[in-house]
Amino acid sequence: MDSDGHVHNAVHLRYLEETRINVFRERGGLAGACVVAQMDIDYVKPLRYRPDPVRVETWLSKLGGSSFTLVQEIRDEDVLYSTATCTLVAFDTVNQRSRPLQDEERAMLEELSA
Repeated sequence: MDSDGHVHNAVHLRYLEETRINVFRERGGLAGACVVAQMDIDYVKPLRYRPDPVRVETWLSKLGGSSFTLVQEIRDEDVLYSTATCTLVAFDTVNQRSRPLQDEERAMLEELSA
């Protein structure tokens, strides 16, 4: 929380990350590692500190050979607090480079299509 009683902007990023982790876990996970290649976030309206949860919606906007892009919104029913676009790349941790998405990963990601 910042000095004005708002949820700090870095916390928005944590909410988005936790949601991505849960979305993948609920669907059986990715076959290998993924890294965030780019993250863009627009803070639309201040989110005041409160005990009530907010909703984070997540959907796939682009699917490539080794990367994919998710759009996420932090919101209530009628209020949008922030919107983000996150590009992730499937990553080979041994060779330290991108790797092609596997068929099962692609199928899982396609379930998130808008």
